[in-house]
Amino acid sequence: MKVPSTRTQEEMYKEAKSSYFDLPALDVSTAFPQATPASDFPTCASDYYQLDDLLTPEEKAIRMKVRECMEKEVAPIMTKYWEKAEFPFEVIPKLGALHISGGSIKGYGCPGLSITGSAVALAELARVDASCSTFILVHSSLAMLTIALCGSEMQKQKYLPSLAELSTVACWGLTEPDYGSDASALRTTARKVEGGWILDGQKRWIGNSTFADVLVIFARNTATNQINGFIVKKDAPGLQATKIENKIGLRMVQNGDILLKNVFVPDEDRLPGVSSFQDTSKVLAVSRVMVSWQPIGIAMGVYDMCHRYLKERKQFGAPLAAFQINQQKLVQMLGNIQAMLLVGWRLCKLYESGKMTPGQASLGKSWISLRARETVSFGRELLGGNGILADFLVAKAFCDLEPIYTYEGTYDINTLVTGREITGLPSFKPATLRPKSRL
Repeated sequence: MKVPSTRTQEEMYKEAKSSYFDLPALDVSTAFPQATPASDFPTCASDYYQLDDLLTPEEKAIRMKVRECMEKEVAPIMTKYWEKAEFPFEVIPKLGALHISGGSIKGYGCPGLSITGSAVALAELARVDASCSTFILVHSSLAMLTIALCGSEMQKQKYLPSLAELSTVACWGLTEPDYGSDASALRTTARKVEGGWILDGQKRWIGNSTFADVLVIFARNTATNQINGFIVKKDAPGLQATKIENKIGLRMVQNGDILLKNVFVPDEDRLPGVSSFQDTSKVLAVSRVMVSWQPIGIAMGVYDMCHRYLKERKQFGAPLAAFQINQQKLVQMLGNIQAMLLVGWRLCKLYESGKMTPGQASLGKSWISLRARETVSFGRELLGGNGILADFLVAKAFCDLEPIYTYEGTYDINTLVTGREITGLPSFKPATLRPKSRL
């Protein structure tokens, strides 16, 4: 009589499978030797109209310093960290040594760059890795800039020098679960008590928040109903920051959910320059210019990768670059980048001269993001099957661009900001529904 097996199907499978199932994946250079992966980053080939001539010698030097660091230090490791959705803390001292944190802030250990120089540096970060550029954007162009523009002299002296060195890290907490585009309606509250304030509420999508030493938090003053700003320390009792999982883009960025339960903030850490939501516009005006340069950098990197790949990869007995349809797509990508660079550069010059309007900043961010989306989509097509592998940059860049297309104002909201400016008519809220006619 045959005795029935008590082993599960899974146990039988594990016993039967051959050892070759347990082998690690081949290195991509061995598995696909015909093209060079992005860990060996391609030479920049996207400045077709020599727009580098528009930069000052100092701005050119910043560009090359950041480019060298990113290609040497970040490109070889970025795919590994992106796949694991972990941040490469090992690169923070290297980014700190670039002396770009703090951007255009003068004094307090900050570099005092031109807006253009700061924007070019951010683009060079994004050209290789968009997550690193977002890390710096949040830390520098949002959190540090808020302290510089809205903080007291004591706060600037206390916080900015270490933030400029990247020996401490900051995040910026405005967005909430219920309020993204409608940010001014936020519900987090600040209640005045003896010696300080009590913060209660929730923030979402806050980059750097899971490891930030300093958190810039916006909350509604319960007495005035106006928005105020506060500096919160990472070890404050009642503060909790947890990582948002399952993102498809900017996977290395540690976006978090922040819970504030009876968090005490001393009077000395309230930002005196934030007395209404309008005060955040001083910061957002600069950061929106900076964000416009992230898609520029991403598109540059994708073009550079495609330019090299099409000359290396052969099919039907010829390099892919020899086919007319591939050349047409490559040229369209290149044309987009020239236009994006010119719009981004002009936006910087308008800001530096004090002439930039909110509508101009919003048009720059929305239009550049749209063109970058098209450019990266062409890159995805040109790489074929390898276009879905992060090893060849394009798939990673394709995904990383999606959150940038949405944050700092979605494409639609930014177009409405510009639309309001050119027509004088706001259209953010739907018209009140009229009662049905009885006729």
